[in-house]
Amino acid sequence: MPRVAAIDCGTNSIRLLVAELTHRHDGSVDLRDLHREMRVVRLGQGVDATGRLAPEALDRTREALAAYTIAARRKGVEKVRMVATSATRDASNRDDFFAMTREVLGVEAEVITGDEEARLSFTGAVGEQDPEDGPFLVVDVGGGSTELVLGTWDGQRAEVLAAKSVDIGCVRITERALAGDPPTADEVAAARALAAEVLAGAFDVVDVAKAKTWIGVAGTVTTLSAVSQELPEYDSERTHLSRLSHAEIDRIAGELLAADHAARAANPVIHPGRVDVIGGGALIVRVLAEELARRGGPDELVVSEHDILDGIALSLA
Repeated sequence: MPRVAAIDCGTNSIRLLVAELTHRHDGSVDLRDLHREMRVVRLGQGVDATGRLAPEALDRTREALAAYTIAARRKGVEKVRMVATSATRDASNRDDFFAMTREVLGVEAEVITGDEEARLSFTGAVGEQDPEDGPFLVVDVGGGSTELVLGTWDGQRAEVLAAKSVDIGCVRITERALAGDPPTADEVAAARALAAEVLAGAFDVVDVAKAKTWIGVAGTVTTLSAVSQELPEYDSERTHLSRLSHAEIDRIAGELLAADHAARAANPVIHPGRVDVIGGGALIVRVLAEELARRGGPDELVVSEHDILDGIALSLA
């Protein structure tokens, strides 16, 4: 049974999944997790304003990749795929990033399109769902972009019906509109208007009214679940497949946007690398919930710890 490593390098974090692939007789593939790890490196630091990857951000990413390379070798990995998303798509000095990843990891990093990012996230997210609960709307709120994907799952294979990636994420919206500590009411209103304007481009493509189940993936959504449950520490087993109503999303977003940096940092379930951007991420999820309610979409959010990493690993089958 081959072992593979999937690396997802986003605007805020870089994550590793080492998994074992098992091929079934029907042609489908199962994943068995061997190792998962996440580090916040903030690769997209300042990219929205400068158009360039900051040297210190590249250094943080290099350090994380070096550790991931060692972990993959120790697990006997045969194939590696690394994808890079929003920050590197936007950076003028992206060649520096590619040179660094080739040197450290030994393979080329791939800059994937927003639509490909959406499709990989969908494939990773729906694997544990009951096909009868589809069609599924999978939403990935990242650091620099947000993806919406509508599709079906028959228990073996996923079919994407519509997908759209738009340039709004927790880092981008925080840097653009949420400067205060805590942000002022005017800043929150401006950020909400910005999120609604950008997300409209996704809703124009993805008909959310066709979805029966809404699934949210990635760190913003899983953190909101952990905050909502008031967990004493972050616990992925408690967040995975938990549910958040629209009303609860609104409540948690309001609390996070009203809290200052010190209050957010004191919450044990918020990763230190997310403390300054979780309010912006929560605001995006709140706008998504409002738009789903207005457009006749699902009335609650299913939180999944499985996402684009799982999709990348499956692509190596």
